[in-house]
Amino acid sequence: MATTTPLTPPDQHREPPPRLGGALWWALCATAALGLAVFSALGPHRVWGAAAALGYLAAALLTARGRSPRIAGAVALAGAVPLPLLWLLAVDLAQLEVRVVARSAGLLLAEGTPYLQHPVVPEDFNPYLPGMAVFGLPEALAGPGPFTDPRLWMGAAFLGALAFALPAGDRSAPLRWIAACPLVALPLAVGGVDLPVAGLMCLGLALAGRGRAGAAGLALGAAAALKWTAWPAIPVAVALLAAASRSTSAGRPADGGEGRGDSRRPAVRREGLGGSRRPADRAAARCGLVALLTAAALVLPAALRDPGAFRAHVVDFPLGLTDAVSSAASPLPGHLLATHVPGGRTLALLLLGVSALLVALSLLLRPPATASDAAARLALGLLLAIAFMPASRFGYLVHPLVLAVWAAARQPPGHPLLVRVGKQVSR
Repeated sequence: MATTTPLTPPDQHREPPPRLGGALWWALCATAALGLAVFSALGPHRVWGAAAALGYLAAALLTARGRSPRIAGAVALAGAVPLPLLWLLAVDLAQLEVRVVARSAGLLLAEGTPYLQHPVVPEDFNPYLPGMAVFGLPEALAGPGPFTDPRLWMGAAFLGALAFALPAGDRSAPLRWIAACPLVALPLAVGGVDLPVAGLMCLGLALAGRGRAGAAGLALGAAAALKWTAWPAIPVAVALLAAASRSTSAGRPADGGEGRGDSRRPAVRREGLGGSRRPADRAAARCGLVALLTAAALVLPAALRDPGAFRAHVVDFPLGLTDAVSSAASPLPGHLLATHVPGGRTLALLLLGVSALLVALSLLLRPPATASDAAARLALGLLLAIAFMPASRFGYLVHPLVLAVWAAARQPPGHPLLVRVGKQVSR
């Protein structure tokens, strides 16, 4: 007789894990925002820094006076996201990425490719994969306006994907904290192409942890059609599903004791003694195949329309192989090596390759047992990649940050990391 074994146990009755917060945290956020307002050369960043600094400072004062973390967090969030976002929409001011996405959507509708044929200056280049143009379609179809601005749709995609990826018991509190964090609040207000990628990666890993291989492949394939940074999530999800299949076939719960999942989620069917093949054994391959097919369906039509333009925009420009230089130049190790050390670009790429190899070996030798483990592994891999890429910037850190916070939010209440964090917050 066939039985069913869920990959993740029910989580709807979990207590929410402790959350970082406190007067010191909000004061640090206010300091960072104020520094950006004073020293940034970008107008949208200065507007965000001024508004966010007020919100964070008010949250710090409220917390110091004993007001509830919920109220302080709401005030911080209001100052860091809605206030600067509404002002920037009213004056039609946005980060360059927003205009690039809007232009790419118009090109996609008019010419079948989101890439200019002969880019010259950095502003001409669109370093994103064709799927990113989807967020510019409302503006391309209905014209510019506050409700068609691409940053609204990118932010909505991020928050929606992350909400579905979080445990069902308490989604609002982790969402508020993540959205109020400066690394996330800034792109939510000024425009951030990395946010929907991060949200879809979390959703894909969450679905893989629940045993929904096909749905996980769709989410990860959609993320992979937005930016190259999402591609490492596919092998991580495949390794998670493969490990879950082995655990299930051995008669052990596949979640490794991780928090409780939704018991209404589809279960992974196990065959009885007379069964010849287990569907769970094919879950990893199905996830990888669906992800690749989804990404190919969204990327190849535009790429094949003009292969030369595709390569120039999404391969050569990010790698610094064009005459125009990318503005992604934060002083991270890879950029410093490439800029100040003879042969440093080759050394940075070598370190990048070694890091990728080590993470791949870890997936083979010790695959992640839970979705949280998979997110932590992916966060580490992306952090190393961001550190050693010759052209990188601090904004890319939103990927490992969101993955790490999402992983922590899925941990059961007694997890040692959350106990330590809770003790620090309560002091």
